[in-house]
Amino acid sequence: MHDASLAPVFFEIAVLVLMAAGLGLAGLMLRQPLVVAFIAAGVLAGPDVLGLVRSEAFIGLLSQISIAVLLFLVGLKLDVTLIRSLGAVAVVAGVGQMVFTAGFGLALALALGLEWASALYVALALAFSSTIIIVKLLSDKHEIDALHGRIALGILIVQDIAVVLAMVVVSAIGAGSEGHGDAGGAAFVPLLLGGAGMLAVVWVFIRWLAAPLLGLIARSPELVVIFAVGWAAGFAAMADAAGLGQELGGLAAGVSLASTPFRDAIGARLAPLRDFLLLFFFLSLGAGLDLQGLGDQVLPALALAGFVLVGKPAIVTAIMAALGYRARTGFLAGITLGQISEFSLIFVAMGVGLGHVDEEAAALVTLVGLITIALSVYAIQHAHALHRVAEPLLRRLERRPPEAETSGDSPDRPGEVYDFVILGLGRYGCRLGTGLKARGFRVLGVDFDPEALRTWRGHGMDAHFGDATDPEFVAHLPLRGVRAVISAVPPGRGALSDADRHPAFLHALRAIGFDGQIAVTVNHRDEADAFRALGATLILAPFEDAAERAAQRIAEGCGF
Repeated sequence: MHDASLAPVFFEIAVLVLMAAGLGLAGLMLRQPLVVAFIAAGVLAGPDVLGLVRSEAFIGLLSQISIAVLLFLVGLKLDVTLIRSLGAVAVVAGVGQMVFTAGFGLALALALGLEWASALYVALALAFSSTIIIVKLLSDKHEIDALHGRIALGILIVQDIAVVLAMVVVSAIGAGSEGHGDAGGAAFVPLLLGGAGMLAVVWVFIRWLAAPLLGLIARSPELVVIFAVGWAAGFAAMADAAGLGQELGGLAAGVSLASTPFRDAIGARLAPLRDFLLLFFFLSLGAGLDLQGLGDQVLPALALAGFVLVGKPAIVTAIMAALGYRARTGFLAGITLGQISEFSLIFVAMGVGLGHVDEEAAALVTLVGLITIALSVYAIQHAHALHRVAEPLLRRLERRPPEAETSGDSPDRPGEVYDFVILGLGRYGCRLGTGLKARGFRVLGVDFDPEALRTWRGHGMDAHFGDATDPEFVAHLPLRGVRAVISAVPPGRGALSDADRHPAFLHALRAIGFDGQIAVTVNHRDEADAFRALGATLILAPFEDAAERAAQRIAEGCGF
């Protein structure tokens, strides 16, 4: 049956999605995240430009569902194992960065003339960074597993937990005070009862129902998606009815499934739906901007954006230096955090909905988000070049020696002379090391994965902890008497070899005058010429070498 009343809405949604896709393509050509294009599409479709947005209630509903699904996916990650895996560095650096960023941000916001409530919301919004954008860019640069990349990801997890807690507190305060006037503490009794009831439901589900129920549902991939969306929306609706807010309900739904073996599959299947639904949140955000009054926000937005782009990385660099890390490690980790998060926009939008802040504060944070997200993309892409410019100043912050990166990397026997140095102690690197050791050679391993270092040392070999893409680190390796340095990490894996820029350690070894052999691991032998041009003298192709050796053994075993 065709309902003529829905035809304008259908047409409107189709135009908005196509407009967002077109601007998304333009943003892709400019290497910009889609969030910038989606907000720009909302601005164009808003009442001050094209006036295409007329179904505010329908778009608002999709926006609410998107936030519930987003927080559901965040809740899926909040299992006990993940929280326990956070290292002390990530916790200290993450909490320290948020405290100092929010503190300085609050002072700056007040100096710009914002009233206390708005200034507090803005300050907290500045403290969070975009996990989605940072993970994407670090993955593209093959630095997600570098030392600075791992630290940045740890800080992001701490931030995600903090912003979720902030949303829960704000939602609870708003729900407790809404409609109760001066009822005092009695107003929170129904809220506490509702929260206790929801926690009881979550506990019972996790304890007895989650694993068997998901085991049945997982037989049908399509049913997994339907169940997950229904579970997230159902919990959001239940929490909203209890006065706890839809956000808390979506989060609780995710937490209830976080300990099941199906959480990764659920997250992977819901990610495209999350991205599509979030489109409507950003469209709504952009359409709600008052362009006529936005001019007054430009100077404050530029001041706050400058603080985020420069001040936040400086804070992280200083904290990392205080923890004993090299200035390079702190700078590269900090530069990735130089933007505000999508959660920042959602957090401030919650404040507007609860009446804590006005639309002007939301517009200010949105403008700061557009500026910082757009510019930080280029800063992350050119982080190493920026580090070379800032290096003279950064050296003043660095301890001599940087304890956190040297206390565990010095050889077990100081002054030992080695025959080989292996960079990357995964399965291939570890087998190379044990094979060379069995032939009587002295081998030193280098990696920034503590588990890999423990395994390596378990074979009775010495190890350094560090990032071989750091020229300064390479310069401090004990290379006197070394016959060959071997990179056991093929291109496209980790930070030892960046597919977009040739391995930094090759340049670093030549820069310090190393005249021994340099072996590079590749996926295919047709990659060899590029590495030989950079100074590699030996090319290792593990898969092809293994296949040739296997073919030889098979032929010999068959008597040929």
